[in-house]
Amino acid sequence: MIVTLFFYLFAAVLLISALLVISLRNPVHSVLFLILAFFNGAGLFLLAGAEFLAMSLVIVYVGAVMVLFLFIVMMLDVDFAELRAGMAEYVPVGLLIGVVLLAELFFVFSAWMLAPEAMRLRMAPTPAADAGVTNTEALGRILYTDYVYFFELAGIILLVAMIGAIMLSLHHRPDVKRQDPAAQSARRREEGVALVDVKPGQGL
Repeated sequence: MIVTLFFYLFAAVLLISALLVISLRNPVHSVLFLILAFFNGAGLFLLAGAEFLAMSLVIVYVGAVMVLFLFIVMMLDVDFAELRAGMAEYVPVGLLIGVVLLAELFFVFSAWMLAPEAMRLRMAPTPAADAGVTNTEALGRILYTDYVYFFELAGIILLVAMIGAIMLSLHHRPDVKRQDPAAQSARRREEGVALVDVKPGQGL
């Protein structure tokens, strides 16, 4: 009964927060409600027994992405009135896409059937739980043993994407001094140290 109560509480707050994210005019308030929505989504993951997904949602999205986005929105002087000025011409296209999505969701849910053994399989204990292994430990074993090469490949792809984004956004300004690592490594002692014989009375 308590689990069901918390489920409906988290779900209701999540839905209300999601509606406020897209309906509020202040972008800072929208980001704050999006953080609240992420927290409630993490609560739903905890109720479902997926504590790893819950902690990942809080640490990655709330702790990094949304906070960074919040600081960017607060620091940038963006004229949102000017951005909303041309929204009226996109309303017909948005309504058309919305109608198509609603029709697709209607067809999906109208043809969706719950298998008779779904509840039995849902309540059945997993082999990892029978062995005394937590959900996070079982996921780590699968990720770092069976799919370790795909995990390494994903890391390489993200690294290449990060380097590419830095190179695309890097602008060389002629009035800014930049370091040359090759010239610094090849620099000799004579080029950086000068011995001056100051006579008495010649100093400052």
